[in-house]
Amino acid sequence: MNRIAKRTREIPSFIVMDVLERAHELERQGRHIIHLEIGEPDFATPQCICEAAREAILKGETHYTHSLGIIELREAICEHYHTKYGVHVDPQQILVTSGTSPALFMIFSALLETDDEIIFSDPHYPCYPNFANFLGAKPVLVKGCEEDGFQLRNDEIKKRIGSRTRAILINSPSNPTGNLLSRERMKNIAELGPPVISDEIYHGLVYGEKEHSILEFTDNAFVLNGFSKLYAMTGWRLGYLIAPSDFVRPLQKVQQNFYISAGSVSQWAGLAALTKAGPDVEQMKAVYDERRRYMIQRVREMGFGLPVEPAGAFYMLVNAKHLSNNSYDLAFEILENASIGVSPGIDFGRNAEGYLRFSYANSLENIKEGLDRLEEYLENR
Repeated sequence: MNRIAKRTREIPSFIVMDVLERAHELERQGRHIIHLEIGEPDFATPQCICEAAREAILKGETHYTHSLGIIELREAICEHYHTKYGVHVDPQQILVTSGTSPALFMIFSALLETDDEIIFSDPHYPCYPNFANFLGAKPVLVKGCEEDGFQLRNDEIKKRIGSRTRAILINSPSNPTGNLLSRERMKNIAELGPPVISDEIYHGLVYGEKEHSILEFTDNAFVLNGFSKLYAMTGWRLGYLIAPSDFVRPLQKVQQNFYISAGSVSQWAGLAALTKAGPDVEQMKAVYDERRRYMIQRVREMGFGLPVEPAGAFYMLVNAKHLSNNSYDLAFEILENASIGVSPGIDFGRNAEGYLRFSYANSLENIKEGLDRLEEYLENR
């Protein structure tokens, strides 16, 4: 029998995907499942983006690009960050990637040696610590408080910084909570010393508040961003990273060796997203906000704890400890008995055990039906 490498044998599953895949099995059996578990926009990619892709294909833009990405897209990203955040980014600081996951892998590869430490919040996006562990580094988790919207606290981060700390990772708006870090907290984190990795993939999906880029507060930072969430382009696999200048060449060599370049057609589509899709984004945001407000009201009426209203992304993390302290079993119980997919909190860290994540990246009609089913099931449970 062939030996399987320990790093792949022991990597945890992405539980949200386990829920989704079980839901698909039930659908093949004829069940109608309402999907509130997955963080994927239900909108079609805006037409102007698709037209740009078709035009790129007709022009023959179907070959490898520069490993950093096409200059037109990198310049548009610079303009976007200057217009929105008032910061200056040079196109040579940007690497366009095949989604933000490769970008995260590249940044971690450039920063982390074996046994180095990186600080995350708890709860957090499930894949963060898995990337670190895969590279032999050590995740250091800082618990957030439910009453504080699970925001990272500066004093708690300070306690965990040590001689092997190589970076602090922040995510605002956050997956799984949908909450934003305040301007003051981001500024304080930037002043702690270690480089800050800022996952800004949900920027633009903010309702009534303003999100901030880490680049407003420090140049000692790496930014992750992309097109999947804001522009409904998950299948296009297009992201980017912004890095300090001295890291660009090492990161570029990782890109060349592991990924070559991001897809050429997707890059031209991304340029159209940044320059033409603003009205489409505003329409999608208005719909998300309507769903968000409806879901907040319903989950509270049903007895779930939600002390801080989420103001970004398309998620909320609700306290379900009155139902069970085992969120994994509870999520699959709800799926099997009420035909609703929800995400167990344990997928997002030990501090999220007893919670469930609901996504409102689904139609209001489906959200209403799903929450009606859940309410009926819980009443008779």
